[in-house]
Parts: sequence; C-alpha cells; structure tokens
Amino acid sequence: MTEKNPESRDIYSLEDIKELVDIFYTRVRQDKLLGPVFDEKIGDNWARHLDTMYRFWQTVLLDERTYQGSPGTKHIRLPVGDEHFERWLRIFNKTVDELFTGEKAAEAKWRAEKMAEMFAHKIAYFKNNRGAIL
Repeated sequence: MTEKNPESRDIYSLEDIKELVDIFYTRVRQDKLLGPVFDEKIGDNWARHLDTMYRFWQTVLLDERTYQGSPGTKHIRLPVGDEHFERWLRIFNKTVDELFTGEKAAEAKWRAEKMAEMFAHKIAYFKNNRGAIL
C-alpha cells in the first residue's frame, strides 16, 4: 500500500502538475520495462516532452486550454503491450497517491486509466490490422 504524505494536497496549479509530471517521468525513465521505450522514442527531447505533458495535464485537470494535439496518433507505433500500460498506470497512481489527495487527484488517476485503455486498444487495432488507424 502507498503511504500518503501527511502534507499532501489536491492538484490545484501548474506547479502541482509539474511536480507530478517530473516525479512520474523520473520513475518511468528508471523503470526497466518502460525506460527503454521512452528513451528510444524521446531521445534527447525530454524537456520538450515534459513541457507537452505539463500542458496536457494542465488542460485536462485544470481546464486551462494550453494543449492542442492528438496524443493517440503519437503513440500508435510504439512497441508496447498490456504489460507496459499496467506498469505505466501503477507508477502513475503511486506517484499521485504519494503527492496528492482529493477530487483532482482522483480525476487524474481515472483519466490516466481511460487514456491507457484507449492507447492500448488503438495500438492493438493498429498491429492487428496491418497499420490501419481507428
């Protein structure tokens, strides 16, 4: 079980988003399953990727429209399967639980679960249908 920080609070600001994203992706990069996939795709562009993630979560959780894009198409060709999404979610949820508590924290975990399901479905469809995109 994940221990909560006694000083944890909900996600209210861009600074909170940055804290979540930075810690989460530090853990992802250190993970033996996920790290190589991310490093292969992102290479030396981590600053750009993190900035995109800040804007994505800022848009999703804080309703501040700073992200525009189609994340599904950027992930469709990744060499990943269910085990990658399960690990990604486990690390994400652990990070949220350690840092935050409240409605936005719960929403972040719910949205991450829905995104993982969508990406997994689209990637499987792409692989099973010779590169056709939903």
